[in-house]
Amino acid sequence: MLARKIVTTFALSAVVAFGAIVTAERPAIAQRAANASPSPLPPEKPPLTEQAREKTIPAKILFGEKKLPSAGKPMAIGYYPRGCLQGGVELPVNGPTWQVMRLSRNRNWGHPSLVKFLEKFAPLAAKATGWNGVLVGDMAQPRGGPAVSDHQSHQTGLDVDIWFMPMPDHILSNDEREKISAINLVSADWKHLNPQTWTSQHIAFIKTAAQQPEVERVLVNAVIKKELCRVEDKAHDGWMAKIRPWYGHHDHIHVRLKCPADSPSCRPQPPVPGGDGCGAKELDYWFSDKVLRPQIKPSPPVRQTMLAELPPACKTVLEAPDKNTSVATDNK
Repeated sequence: MLARKIVTTFALSAVVAFGAIVTAERPAIAQRAANASPSPLPPEKPPLTEQAREKTIPAKILFGEKKLPSAGKPMAIGYYPRGCLQGGVELPVNGPTWQVMRLSRNRNWGHPSLVKFLEKFAPLAAKATGWNGVLVGDMAQPRGGPAVSDHQSHQTGLDVDIWFMPMPDHILSNDEREKISAINLVSADWKHLNPQTWTSQHIAFIKTAAQQPEVERVLVNAVIKKELCRVEDKAHDGWMAKIRPWYGHHDHIHVRLKCPADSPSCRPQPPVPGGDGCGAKELDYWFSDKVLRPQIKPSPPVRQTMLAELPPACKTVLEAPDKNTSVATDNK
């Protein structure tokens, strides 16, 4: 009886031990199997071809990716809100009477005529206003084209925003250039000027821009246009007609140059309608409820401009090699 109990106990021990060995082995066997035969990864999508990118990616993304201008003779191509810029030139971020704002946008590029205009206008404006100089906002991207934000125009290198704010007496830091805001000259009701910010210097500033012969338009808020019509002598030699009201533009002027002679593919803006733009019929619209209190409606999806909708030459500009800008960079 004792012998049978010993044998039974020994047999049970052996079974338990064998089971423990099997149990201990299972995870190791399973892990080795997983390493040996991993689940296949999903196949990587091949990168889009240039042709596919042009058809599926908005033109503003394609042009926004370019950090330098294209090689080639400088030319403004297309129309102000639908074009591009070949061989763009950079406005230095600091000049004797100007400083460029919002450097992170990389929009201080333009046709050479725009850079020359700013180099000429800045000291003239400083003299006319008594300011140290002017603050330059957006010009164009290195190759022009649709911008990723804020602008419909500024595509051909012939548009520039210049702030209603005097240049300070020191060189602004990059942080200041990003955070400082331009001065709003219009009151909260959008029908009157703000007496705390509007000065006669602003009249001289705007007038100086409009008097330059290469300027096609100077866009300002309608309140500002109305005030200019009130205070300025009617014998203004045509410069008042260049100043046109447009949405926003309460904290900067938008200067647009005429198509340069060296840019045959540049499409000129239609001439300003007859008159100086000071008639009640021309101004009243801007103070109507339709403009000041528009009905809020669901915004339709924004239709993106594709490269094929720009002038054909813009595809060449986009695909061209970078322009050598080392000389301009060294002279900053």
